[in-house]
Amino acid sequence: MEANAAKVEMRKIAVIRSDFPTKFGIPRQSGLEEGLISRIVFEKEYRNPDALRGLSGFSHIWLIWLFSETTRDTWSPTVRPPRLGGNKRMGVFATRSPFRPNPVGLSCVRLERVETDPNLGPVLIVSGADLMDGTPILDIKPYLPFTDCRPEATGGFAEPLRQKELQVDFPEELLGLLPPEKREPLRRLLAQDPRPSYQKDPERVYGFPFGGFEIRFTVAEGRLSVCQVQKQEK
Repeated sequence: MEANAAKVEMRKIAVIRSDFPTKFGIPRQSGLEEGLISRIVFEKEYRNPDALRGLSGFSHIWLIWLFSETTRDTWSPTVRPPRLGGNKRMGVFATRSPFRPNPVGLSCVRLERVETDPNLGPVLIVSGADLMDGTPILDIKPYLPFTDCRPEATGGFAEPLRQKELQVDFPEELLGLLPPEKREPLRRLLAQDPRPSYQKDPERVYGFPFGGFEIRFTVAEGRLSVCQVQKQEK
């Protein structure tokens, strides 16, 4: 029994399609930017509308997913959370680090609607996700506000880490290059400072891909300045 329990088979039921083809720039937690819209596309085996019967009655859902880009054969009991500057170790089970015995993530997102695609079957349109494009989804569960919400909860060492937002200078001629529905979500995302907390070089030009564009910016004295928006080649 112990040998069988040590190995559990999991199946990918869907993938998420988001504006983030790389890890840089992704919100640090789900729900931080509700304006970000993503699509959950099911694998062929699970494109049965009956599996989603009743789901549209819930405003939010839990996504259980796989850190597919950070899988390792070994694990460490402690990790260095980036929000602590990468210099302080915490127990892996006290963090949301991707480097865990089982590289599984958990995100609460808003379910905007359920659509039916003629080729893909039922597709979930969600907002507020913190997942990279193509991330495998292992399961979906409804969020139950009468049990899942805990107003009295405390946040441990992560509680004081919410930092003051940056001022964002986004020239109109650059902002106008983006589709209208992506402009304000990106501006709010930049205000949260997407840089790793240990990178503070005011001369450095940072960049990340977002929704088919490359966004480049600098940060100095609490102000983020966008210096380039370039459409990516397909």
